[in-house]
Amino acid sequence: MERILVYLENAALTPDNNLAENAIRPFAVGRKNWLLSGSPCGAQARATLYSLIETAKANKLNPADYLFQLFEELPHA
Repeated sequence: MERILVYLENAALTPDNNLAENAIRPFAVGRKNWLLSGSPCGAQARATLYSLIETAKANKLNPADYLFQLFEELPHA
């Protein structure tokens, strides 16, 4: 019972998973489009790119700027 009260008293804790569902929505909407990836390697590349974009969004970064910086610096890593 104490754990439930602590949970209810903390406004930062929410009883839903809306953030996670909103993050994966582009994948669910684009699922049929993935059939047009051309190959399993194309699908893997697309999934990797989507993951990078969603990571940038989750960290409140501009995805285009993030990808540009990543592709500029990655060859030197």
